[in-house]
Amino acid sequence: MKVALIGTHGVGKTTLCFELAARLKRRDVDVELVREVARHCPLPINRETNRAAQGWILHTQMAWELEAEAQHPLVICDRSVLDNFCYLVHAAGPQPTWEPLLASWLATYDLLVKVPIWTTPRWDGVRDTDLAFQRDIDALLDEQLAARRIAALRLAADGRPRWGDLVMERIVPLVAPQPPLFPEEEGS
Repeated sequence: MKVALIGTHGVGKTTLCFELAARLKRRDVDVELVREVARHCPLPINRETNRAAQGWILHTQMAWELEAEAQHPLVICDRSVLDNFCYLVHAAGPQPTWEPLLASWLATYDLLVKVPIWTTPRWDGVRDTDLAFQRDIDALLDEQLAARRIAALRLAADGRPRWGDLVMERIVPLVAPQPPLFPEEEGS
């Protein structure tokens, strides 16, 4: 099973990935994280990105997902090919040559979870902090989801304290988990 947290930068995808992985590990689920690929890109990212950089990111995302899936029954991805594709479209316009691969790869996700903008991005040495850029990517992602008729689990910006619970409600029935190792933490 493969789950991807999608959304623009600076909305808490990475934090939520780690929370979900920890909760699943406590349930004795063998889970692997695919971390955000863009942070490892040797080419320009954020507003300075280009076709070559986004091609590297998209191919690397797919490779890391394949590697994780080969070794673990559950993979949680900090991004998907779709949100990485949105950065490409923002930088270089429509990309018809990517469409067949993108459509094929999107079918490999069992669940996409759309994390909304709930705060402004903070500088961490990599993340772009331009609010207009953050909103542009979020809007592109919503457009892509609608155009492709993808039914993502959409988290509410004002429901952040319950995000982990909502995603766990969708994941747990699909992974046939063992009883929790730490029952007193089950509600956390």
